Amino acid sequence: MLLAYPFRVLVPRRAAPEAATSMAVALLLLAGAVDLVPTSVVIALAAGAGATLAGLRLSRLAARRGADPTPRAAGVLLDAAVVTAGLTAVVLPLAGIGHTLAVLIGSLVVAALSTTGLYRLPGRSRPAASVRLRWLVESTGPAVGLALAGWLLLPEGGPPVPVRLVCALALGGLGMAALNAFAGPRRRSGAAVCRGGVLLTMGGLVLLATLPSAPGGRAALLAVPPLVFGMLLVAVGAADAVDDVEPAEPVAAAWPRLVLPAAVLLLASGLHLGAGRAPDPTSVLLALAAVPPLVLRELLRANDAPASGRRAAHRRPAGRSLRHRRAAPGRWPGTPESPLERGPGAPEGAATTMGAGSTWSPDHDSAWSGLNRRPAAGSPGDRAALLDALAAIGDVPAPAGALLLVDLHGTEGVGPTAREDVLAEAVHRARAVIAPDDLVTGCTGTGFAVVTAAGPVLAYALGTRLLTALSPPYRLAGAMLRVHTSVGLAEVSGAGPADVLRQAELARRRAVQLGRDRVEWYDAFLEEQLVRRLDLERELPGAVARGELDLVYQPVVDLADGQPVGAEALLRWRSPVLGAVLPAELLPVAEDLDLVGELEWWVLDRACRQLSDWSVGVRELWMAVNVTTRELTTPDFVQRLAAVLAAYGVPPERLVVEVSEPRVAGDLPTVVARLAGLRSLGVRTALDDFRAEHASLAQLRRLPIDLLKVGPELVGARPDGQPPLIDVVVNVGERLGVEIVAEELESSTQVEGARRGGCRYGQGFALARPATAERVEAYFEEFPSASR
Repeated sequence: MLLAYPFRVLVPRRAAPEAATSMAVALLLLAGAVDLVPTSVVIALAAGAGATLAGLRLSRLAARRGADPTPRAAGVLLDAAVVTAGLTAVVLPLAGIGHTLAVLIGSLVVAALSTTGLYRLPGRSRPAASVRLRWLVESTGPAVGLALAGWLLLPEGGPPVPVRLVCALALGGLGMAALNAFAGPRRRSGAAVCRGGVLLTMGGLVLLATLPSAPGGRAALLAVPPLVFGMLLVAVGAADAVDDVEPAEPVAAAWPRLVLPAAVLLLASGLHLGAGRAPDPTSVLLALAAVPPLVLRELLRANDAPASGRRAAHRRPAGRSLRHRRAAPGRWPGTPESPLERGPGAPEGAATTMGAGSTWSPDHDSAWSGLNRRPAAGSPGDRAALLDALAAIGDVPAPAGALLLVDLHGTEGVGPTAREDVLAEAVHRARAVIAPDDLVTGCTGTGFAVVTAAGPVLAYALGTRLLTALSPPYRLAGAMLRVHTSVGLAEVSGAGPADVLRQAELARRRAVQLGRDRVEWYDAFLEEQLVRRLDLERELPGAVARGELDLVYQPVVDLADGQPVGAEALLRWRSPVLGAVLPAELLPVAEDLDLVGELEWWVLDRACRQLSDWSVGVRELWMAVNVTTRELTTPDFVQRLAAVLAAYGVPPERLVVEVSEPRVAGDLPTVVARLAGLRSLGVRTALDDFRAEHASLAQLRRLPIDLLKVGPELVGARPDGQPPLIDVVVNVGERLGVEIVAEELESSTQVEGARRGGCRYGQGFALARPATAERVEAYFEEFPSASR
């Protein structure tokens, strides 16, 4: 347990299998390095483990349901590629056709499958021909340097010189291509990670074909890390590529592609000379071959310098104007004109002033055309204006500023013209509270963006002012429409424009999830939460059909004699991707996806089936099941539950239906009617999460319930020295004929307090922990006289 805890903290649940496999491979390599395990066994076990895990991940991708078959085809091809790579490392060397030849044949098959799979993978980048040519020129020199390092490091006693040279060149090309994938402008996209994983896998196979693997030789162990980790990255990247919308960063990371090849070459040269080996003609030729690409690259950079200087000179006044001068009202210096900044009937290139004091009427329909529809191809749309404004802030020597994404909720039920009127009025209100230099531009179909040069604290204050300004109702054709507002705030502090836009969008989504009418500020923890939430939303649909749900049961005991009287069924989601998910995290997502009904009826069905099995030997125990008021108040709830009880032959009095007290007030008459209908069947009812407030006590008299569940906070003494509230609750329960269950009891002190307070039943970790049906049944068998 002590070792598992930091592992759970540092490693996300989704990546736990990859982390465990990596640790196992590292231990295998260590054992092979000290001759505890033969090299061939290490290679076989490590490659088999990596291929198995990656194959399972890609099999799930291939099995995803959806209208678009492209991701599924990519998953099938990449799955076949990693399985072939694993078989190449494990099986083909035993085929008797020669170690090097067998691995090279497998490598060709892997290359063909991977190339086809990458081509069908969503999110792959297709840069222009000029960009590809420039990347080729800039990569050739470092690639030749890596090939030279490979030539120097590969043992001379291995394959023939031509094969060794081909393998060195292949290693150089694959290594540089992998660096471009992991350090390029889309390095955080799933497609780039998958492509880099394929290249690492191919590099591992080339090393496996070249390095000697004779008994006692340990050089072949160098092929294991790129082979195994490459296969894992293929699976991780392919899964992420399905959900990628755009790259997270627009700028390539230059230093890895420049520093790493040089560092590897220096290390290889040092080892080569330290071993007393003199330079051979091939190494000299490779060193000379690296010179022309480097010269050509410098010539291209020198040719680009004047153009870069002109662009910088064009941008610099715009950046300075944010701090030192005031731009024209409504216009952000140096940015293209957005549809929000054109007056009605104005030509495309004409700008109009829309400062804080300008007017904006609902008649500006044409000005809102870019907000509700995507810009036409080739036109400078709102997104381009927004990114240019953020780039202008980034050009300032000490960048400061913020982006606020404002989203309006509640306009879905009105027509497009009315929606444009609401948005136009919202912009008019926003103009009244922002600074004249701030830019307002369209961003989504239901909102707009504000770019300000103010610091983060002032930007947050601006967000709260926007909430206040946008909250009053909007008048539409004589009617009043009330909308809700969500504001996402991201600070501009040297990050790329697209990255700032992504961060603000994540913050806006968080504001929506937390209830709207709020401002949320981006931080890294927020992004982690949102990624987790998106994973839950992606994986939860279909969990019932895939058999991923499970129930555990927590016993309820009689506090007088310690005998068990029943159990509560608790839902668990055993996701192979996300791990174990508890109801506190699961149910909010299910509510948003409208899956609560499906989950609750699955729980009711499974609990009644288990209760039927328990009734064979233990007939005096009840089963408690939680239901939401939303499902309880459906018209056919009582009839459907009666059908489930009849299907399993369960006596109705053995089932307890629990409903949460804080939620019953929303539709109290219907809740009362449904609870009465359940009691007429013989099913017992319980009120959970009782708060013992005045309104709750008054409401308790109307509810037809048999059990009242209270938390440990009502059992202990109050800070003001007054008797515990449990005394009041027990007195009310006795007058109403309701039995009290104290839940969440986690210490012997709480158990004793509940017993002294008059609670008849208790539930919690101090009495019995939730467990599987088999373990709970074994627990029941310890009390043969268990009674109702």
